[in-house]
This record gives sequence, structure tokens and C-alpha cells, in this order.
Amino acid sequence: MELIKQHPILEFSHAQEVSFSFDGKELKGFEGEPIAAALHANGVRIYRVTPERKEPRGFFCAIGKCSSCFMVVDGVPNVRTCVTPLKAGMKVETQHGRGVVALAEE
Repeated sequence: MELIKQHPILEFSHAQEVSFSFDGKELKGFEGEPIAAALHANGVRIYRVTPERKEPRGFFCAIGKCSSCFMVVDGVPNVRTCVTPLKAGMKVETQHGRGVVALAEE
């Protein structure tokens, strides 16, 4: 992954590179960037599959207003990855259907 280090107008604060998993595969991203941006930079284009029509969805609005980027993050379904910051060690999974919330055993 190549970083832009200088720009005539923009200033950059380079975050620390971190590891996270996507569907069991280890990937790298930058801490604090949206999960969707890290996935996109790693070539991931499908984030979920719609429940009824089984159609793939990916990065669309990038402002948290649609449901195209819903994924399962650390076991929690329906996370809007376009506005959720990446953290080291996150477990990100493709969401199939509406997402199922795991109930804690008592």
C-alpha cells in the first residue's frame, strides 16, 4: 500500500498501521480510518448480501445513511463500516441476510 507523503494543498497525519481480520484473512489498515476504506484499499468490494434478492452490496454513500456497507464487526451485525473507525485486532465479516445477534448464555 503506497502512502501519499506530500501534497501541495493537503496536510496528512499518518496513523499507525494495524492488523485486522476479514472473513478469517489477516489484512492491514490504518487505525482510525473507516473500516470500509481499509477494506476497499485491500481489494474488498462486497460487504454484504441482501436478504431477499441475494444481491451483493458494497461501499456506496460513505456517510452512514444507507445500509450497503453493513457488516458483522466483532460479532455485532449491521455495523455501518463506512463510519466506524478501524481498530487493531477487529474481526470483520461479510454479512449475509439481516444479521443475527448472538445471545449470551446464562
